[in-house]
Amino acid sequence: MTTTADSIYEPLTEETAIQLARRLNLFDAEADLVCREIGDGNLNLVFHVTEPTAGKGVIIKQALPYVRIIGEGWPLTLERARMESEALRIFARYAPEYVPEVYYTDNDYAITVMEDLSHLTIVRTGLAEGAIYPLLSTHIGQYMARTLYGTSDYALGAEARRELALQFHNPELCKITENFVFTYPLIDHESNVVEEGLRPLAEQIWRDAQLLREGARLKRHFMISAEALLHGDLHTGSIFASETETRVIDPEFAFYGPMGYDIGLFIANTLLSAFARSEHSREELLAHVTNVWDVFAAEFTALWQENNQEPLADAAGYLDDELLRIFQDAIGYAGSEMMRRVIGLAHARDIEAISDKDRRLHIKSSAALLARDLIVNRSHYKRAPQIVEALRQADRNEPILHS
Repeated sequence: MTTTADSIYEPLTEETAIQLARRLNLFDAEADLVCREIGDGNLNLVFHVTEPTAGKGVIIKQALPYVRIIGEGWPLTLERARMESEALRIFARYAPEYVPEVYYTDNDYAITVMEDLSHLTIVRTGLAEGAIYPLLSTHIGQYMARTLYGTSDYALGAEARRELALQFHNPELCKITENFVFTYPLIDHESNVVEEGLRPLAEQIWRDAQLLREGARLKRHFMISAEALLHGDLHTGSIFASETETRVIDPEFAFYGPMGYDIGLFIANTLLSAFARSEHSREELLAHVTNVWDVFAAEFTALWQENNQEPLADAAGYLDDELLRIFQDAIGYAGSEMMRRVIGLAHARDIEAISDKDRRLHIKSSAALLARDLIVNRSHYKRAPQIVEALRQADRNEPILHS
């Protein structure tokens, strides 16, 4: 059962995290508990509280009032913790098998206590180690279709969608996305981390008038299109998985935005992981790229036909037009995400881990070439297999042609 409490903020420690778990009666009173702080991000503390002898555990996540690696010089609102827990509850209405269960929230302490997923692996880590996760794209396609459709005008009606959107006004974290995904990678900004040898390409990107114009249009669309409740940061580091199970975590960037954004982030980070692999071992990941869209489109279509509040939903061609628009939005956003992972602040770890400098620079250059095409020529993409063919052409340093 989910509970909410009010308190006065102070950061948890491993000791006080155990005390909280006991107070919430999440373990037997005499249980011998162990706690580790396992957070590796910049915005939160994450405590894994376990009872080893019973094989039980919970996760206690606490938002910090500042960016962790910088400190109090970059303050952040604690309201994002409330939005994260509320987003998880809303996503659970539509796709409960794909999100962790929330047990408890404390808005003033910015704490969320949730299901322990330590039997799963972070997908970004697993992919870097050669894992495939055969059901990943099917599960994520279903998750995105159900949550995005379920929180849209089509399922809720316009009035209910507007009311829900008011609960997810998330300006601070949206500003992070607007800066670090859409703006800074396209200008010579001090936050960019450009590897030696890639600087000439970066400078070419910063002078590319067509790219800058289309990048600005994507940013503007991101800022004004309140279509559905997004996860807002759906890269492979926000997904736990095994061979049979998939869970989406960390929706603290949740807000009402364009449906294509979540789809684009998943596609972009899967493409980057594919780039990091040798050519003969990429096919399974490239299959995820095409399959995630195919599953999304099929599930979205079924939901559209089963439950639609739009009186004109049956207009000839309307659904096809909407799916094409969402797809092309996703293509553009995938390009923006890839570009920031190449020349922005936060890079793709599996690419950075490649020790051969020449190969690493080739992959980054190819990824940037593909990213540019996804942004500038997104209207040329009509089918998911075009993404895969574009990657192959970019990897061969060939012009990207669209048939």
